[in-house]
Amino acid sequence: MDELIALFDKHQLFDKEITLNRNAYLKKAGSIDTNIYFIKEGSVKVFITNDGNEQIVRLGYKNNIIASLDSFLTQETSDFTIQALKKTTLKVITKQQFQLFLEADTKHLQLWISILQDLVLQQIEREKDLLTLLPKERYQRVLERSPQLFQEIPNKHIANYLRMKPETLSRLKKH
Repeated sequence: MDELIALFDKHQLFDKEITLNRNAYLKKAGSIDTNIYFIKEGSVKVFITNDGNEQIVRLGYKNNIIASLDSFLTQETSDFTIQALKKTTLKVITKQQFQLFLEADTKHLQLWISILQDLVLQQIEREKDLLTLLPKERYQRVLERSPQLFQEIPNKHIANYLRMKPETLSRLKKH
């Protein structure tokens, strides 16, 4: 990921910078968003609403890249919402700029394919964890993979992401 960010900077792909206040929406369900965002400061959650309940599918914080990937790839509406958890500053790359970047060098395209493959594997691991592991094991795996998550994101959102109650996460953290 660091390599990608360095390339983005080198090729001046960041078109603009935006700041969201706490709880502000970057993208709402039912909209199209074909931008890629680099989180300079702050944190966001990506979620879907099911029967009035939020189900967080991704959390992003400083130095992460975030996007409504389904909308980015298809240029169609998405059911995902992206919301700032605290004041968040993001750098923006448009799909058009990104396409030109990919077309400029086959190494850029190879890097993008590698990142997409890694993203798919991460998603598969997350699905397996949610389907087969106990809450304690899910907590341990996320702690190993993303220890910074626990410094950047409030516990209630981490608990939602891990599909457990905040009280359960609190108990697990104490042990």
